[in-house]
Amino acid sequence: MGQKIHPSGFRIGITESHRSAWFSKMQGYPKIIEEDYKIRSYIETNLNKAGIAKININRKLDQTEINIHTARPGIVLGKSGTGIELIRNDITKKLKISNKIRLNLIEVTEPDMEAKLLSEWIAQQLEKRVAFRRVLRQGIQKAQKANIAGIKIQISGRLNGAEIARKEWSREGRVPLQTLKADIDYAYARANTIYGILGIKIWLFKNIKTKTS
Repeated sequence: MGQKIHPSGFRIGITESHRSAWFSKMQGYPKIIEEDYKIRSYIETNLNKAGIAKININRKLDQTEINIHTARPGIVLGKSGTGIELIRNDITKKLKISNKIRLNLIEVTEPDMEAKLLSEWIAQQLEKRVAFRRVLRQGIQKAQKANIAGIKIQISGRLNGAEIARKEWSREGRVPLQTLKADIDYAYARANTIYGILGIKIWLFKNIKTKTS
């Protein structure tokens, strides 16, 4: 079962909370789902160099609050500090969202403890044609320096340009996927190489939690 269910969705209400928090009547539900998707897609596309680890969306009456967890807040703010206002205007006008937009930047102080950022770093290395075994080793070393309790990395596809696609994975420490109280940070990324797409999956075991974060 641990291989057939999303580790984060498996733990919602135990160690994980929803990335979007709002309530709606059935008639407006599809519209809000679409708005959330557009907001996330816009931010991830336009701020792809800012090290976006997580995007939380909270809706309160006529206000939409967006919390952006980023490893490089300076890139989001821009040189003159007008980046936040530009993003807010784009979301309001281009995505045609009527609610008041409030943007909060939350700095990620330890990027190597975030599975999404680590998976994106691995994808960048693979796109630079670095050998996948070396990338696996370096990724594990980066996580170990951040005092992670356990890590598992899996890379799938035409590894090193081989004719037949396969999976290779490596694990260090404990990664208890069946323990619901285990704080497992999971992420998936794609590396667009010259010989095809490589899929990267990362499971980070941080600690055991007793309450919802």
